Amino acid sequence: MRWTIALHVTGLILLCVGLCMFLPLVCGWYYGDTSVAPLFLSLCVTVLAGVFLMFSFQRPKPMVINHREGMVIVSLGWAACAFFGALPFALGGFPTFTDAFFESVSGFTTTGASILTNIEALPKGLLFWRSLTHWLGGMGIIVLTIAILPFLGVGGMQLYKAEVPGPVADKLQPRIKDTAMSLWKVYVLFTVAQVLLLMFGGMDLFESICHAFGTMATGGFSTRNASIAAYDSAYIDGVITFFMLVAGVNFALHFQLFRGRPLAVWRDPEFRFFVILTLLLTAVVTFSIQSSSYSSWLDALRFGSFQVASILTTTGFATADYELWLPLPQGVLLLCMFIGGCAGSTAGGIKCMRVMLLFKHAYRELFRLVHPRAVLPLKFGPKLVKEEVLNSIWGFFILFIVFFVLSGLALTAMGVDVLTAFAAVVACIGNIGPGLGEVGPVDNYAAIPALGKWVLSFCMLLGRLEIYTVLVLFVPEFWRK
Repeated sequence: MRWTIALHVTGLILLCVGLCMFLPLVCGWYYGDTSVAPLFLSLCVTVLAGVFLMFSFQRPKPMVINHREGMVIVSLGWAACAFFGALPFALGGFPTFTDAFFESVSGFTTTGASILTNIEALPKGLLFWRSLTHWLGGMGIIVLTIAILPFLGVGGMQLYKAEVPGPVADKLQPRIKDTAMSLWKVYVLFTVAQVLLLMFGGMDLFESICHAFGTMATGGFSTRNASIAAYDSAYIDGVITFFMLVAGVNFALHFQLFRGRPLAVWRDPEFRFFVILTLLLTAVVTFSIQSSSYSSWLDALRFGSFQVASILTTTGFATADYELWLPLPQGVLLLCMFIGGCAGSTAGGIKCMRVMLLFKHAYRELFRLVHPRAVLPLKFGPKLVKEEVLNSIWGFFILFIVFFVLSGLALTAMGVDVLTAFAAVVACIGNIGPGLGEVGPVDNYAAIPALGKWVLSFCMLLGRLEIYTVLVLFVPEFWRK
């Protein structure tokens, strides 16, 4: 393990994050609010920290990173972004650094959980930075899951190794730049398109940009206390619903679409599963809430489809208080929290790919009970799934459940009620944001104890970095030569 490389790359990441603070600084200056000084000071501190690390730990030549160093860089880089990203909030009037760090982690991990009781009172510069952390974290996750994690052997993402142009196994080579650049272009294009469509629907430029950042990153930070419900617009609901679903799809498939290969998108088994699951769950929720909560089928479809898309893609926007709905649609939304979007998207959760393979494996075991001698290779579309990939997915699922249970119990030990505790944990480890109970769609995380916020912050990082990437750092053998 060469710490020189890890700290040098972390410095480069911090330099980029610091320079990005210039955009909200300009925004704060334009609106003449009180965020200018906190953002300027935070920019200087972050840039200086990044430059210090870069020049104190020189880049080796050639720049070849092995899988252990890759995992350290990913975990250390995300933690550093969250820490320095909290500075504008801490200097801008947040009650404690714990609250500022929680908001920053929630932003960069695209979770969308907030401690703010009055979002609209926050200066526009800080609101812009809050949404920008979503957008930066979302793009970082796409590059991470498509271009890096498959070659570190993390979480079953090896299935995409052959399809995505990138580095050879165990070494991150310059070809990763081509992958990242292609994904950036798709990400920016969708963001710009959504900004224009939202402005056409009546949003001003500032709010359109902030909500486009939150949508494409499947983050969920809004500039309004009532989230998207504040606009009371079927058009805006429809635009955001569409782009949430777009963001929940593997971005490698979007790239294929722009290359003129639409059939390649539909041939992807995970994409088909995601589309069918979305339609099925939307139908169940719409039917359930039509008779009890809404007077017309169109209203039920509008609000039902929005909330299914929002929770399934782990975005977390809200147009309705779904805690007032019947138990069945609430249960469907709870199920969505665990499933999540597609692998290679900005969405969180377990991911559709893993859910599919877990069900396939379970069915194979049932079939073997009937035909003990049958040879049943497990396939994901046309590709044969290796046993080590399946073992990795089972390990991920078990760790997800273990940390869900342990973290939930930890919160209950701090005095949080059972529903709120476990809903908050699944909302954070799944990078969703709103949950149930005291952290529902019209509530926030302000009442969670300070220690509980640190537990949930760890859950957000754990879920966003695919669990293995973080937990492997606590394995003693990882640090041995």
